[in-house]
Amino acid sequence: MSQASSIDPDEVAYYDRLAEQWWDPQGKFWPIHHLNRLRVDYLRHRICAHFGRAEVERQPLQGLRVLDIGCGGGILSESIAALGARVHAIDVAEKNIEVARRHNESSGLPIDYELVSVETLAERRDRYDVVLNMEVVEHVADLPAFLAACVRLVDAGGVMFISTINRNPLAWITAIFGAEYVLGWLPKGTHQYRKLVRPDELERLLERDAMQITDRRGVRVNPLSRGFSLSDSLLVNYMIEASFRG
Repeated sequence: MSQASSIDPDEVAYYDRLAEQWWDPQGKFWPIHHLNRLRVDYLRHRICAHFGRAEVERQPLQGLRVLDIGCGGGILSESIAALGARVHAIDVAEKNIEVARRHNESSGLPIDYELVSVETLAERRDRYDVVLNMEVVEHVADLPAFLAACVRLVDAGGVMFISTINRNPLAWITAIFGAEYVLGWLPKGTHQYRKLVRPDELERLLERDAMQITDRRGVRVNPLSRGFSLSDSLLVNYMIEASFRG
């Protein structure tokens, strides 16, 4: 794996230490399990709309090649593969890939797990119908370089999805201070405020590379029920969809 500039070694070490807990729905990654149900429904709906497919089909993503960047333990990768997609799931933390491969052995879903960076994939000229960039951009060392490599991985007519946390005082109070230090929903240190990304910053970087945002959705979290739902507000957690202009 090439030592790409966007990889933060501290982030890699952090997730290596937590890797074995990915598939424990009551463990430290329980918010990802809850969030996954919401984002899979959103992704299925938007991907089907983008490619003109019938959402009600049992495997509506059949035949699509999907890249899952920063796949972690494979929670989203398995859900998308179960919808019929051929998934290439990548991560730069070796233990994450080991855990994901081991968990998928029992399901046998069409997932190719690889320890590799997006920069290396871009150099290989790999291309995908769908690029999933979920909860990753807030963990990289060089966001412009990372996003430029991600854009190069989207095939003509393809689509990319990005989910992350906004950068403002409310987001800090809610997603960092509240979730990590008060409620203990996430391990302390999961997010660094300076690395959080505002929607307008993402939009400028995407426009630089001839992409445009085609959908925006906020994600609301209920601290009492621990439930996740879609929202019109992008103030804290949000997801965006982007495709090439024209």
